[in-house]
Amino acid sequence: MSRNETELEGVTLLGNSATDYAMKYDPAVLECFENKHIDNDYWVTFNCPEFTSLCPKTGQPDFANISIQYVPAEKMVESKSLKLYLFGFRNHGDFHEDCVNIIMKDLIKLMQPKYIEVYGRFLPRGGISIDPWCNFGLAGTDYEKLAQERFKLHNLSPEKVDNR
Repeated sequence: MSRNETELEGVTLLGNSATDYAMKYDPAVLECFENKHIDNDYWVTFNCPEFTSLCPKTGQPDFANISIQYVPAEKMVESKSLKLYLFGFRNHGDFHEDCVNIIMKDLIKLMQPKYIEVYGRFLPRGGISIDPWCNFGLAGTDYEKLAQERFKLHNLSPEKVDNR
């Protein structure tokens, strides 16, 4: 089952060899496409091991593995646009906790998923690593309950951190 031109309307970055790599945060670069499998639930996971942002106070770089997991509704995020969007954080100054929440909220605004979670595993700076995690479930659905349950159980078995 391949996609027709109508289904790919709005997907402009994929396959475009003249891609502009913006050096600033810009949620407008995000693109989405139609979920062809709306009749069943499934997880989509993105692992972004080369995420960088800047400390808003010192301007020092922060490095992280950002994991994005979601259950799509009608729309899905296009991966190249997500890469360009995350690349835009490279010169963006925000605290780690803000970065993961901004990413989640921008993706909610773009595609209104049934469920989404964003987990940032930041490398230590000054001897401390920070690992913010946030999630969202569509209000009034079982996904809202899923979000509440996953939030309660989120870090009951924390991973062993060996300086990453």
